[in-house]
Amino acid sequence: MQLTQFTDLGLRIVTQLTAGMPGDSAPSTRSIADQLAVSYTHATKVVARLSELGMVTTRRGRGGGLAITELGRTASVGWLTRQLEGDGEVVTCEGDKPCPLRHGCRLRSKLREAQEAFYTALDTVTVQDLTSPTTALPTPSVPAVTEP
Repeated sequence: MQLTQFTDLGLRIVTQLTAGMPGDSAPSTRSIADQLAVSYTHATKVVARLSELGMVTTRRGRGGGLAITELGRTASVGWLTRQLEGDGEVVTCEGDKPCPLRHGCRLRSKLREAQEAFYTALDTVTVQDLTSPTTALPTPSVPAVTEP
């Protein structure tokens, strides 16, 4: 499964806001777009959707900018991904050119199950978890080899 660029950018923006930007307490949409190397127009659309979802607050003008909300920090990545991706299925069996096998095929339901498993795996992670420092795993010890 591949996420849309819209969802990818949405996840990057909330992660960036949660982690904080050096020297920029309330970054502008333009500065976020520049830092993530994406178009300002695309970033603006994503920020508008994140604002609708209550993930970020936006303030215009001097002293304005973007800020992550408490919901933005604590929301599960699975929930946010579902909201940004929408209800679309992995494959389209209907439409202008419907699949002739759609009535007896089990692929659609299996792909739906896989999609839900993907989201469920992301439900265990919050946006804030993505920015928390990771704990270094201990290096496994290697027993010393002694010569006879």
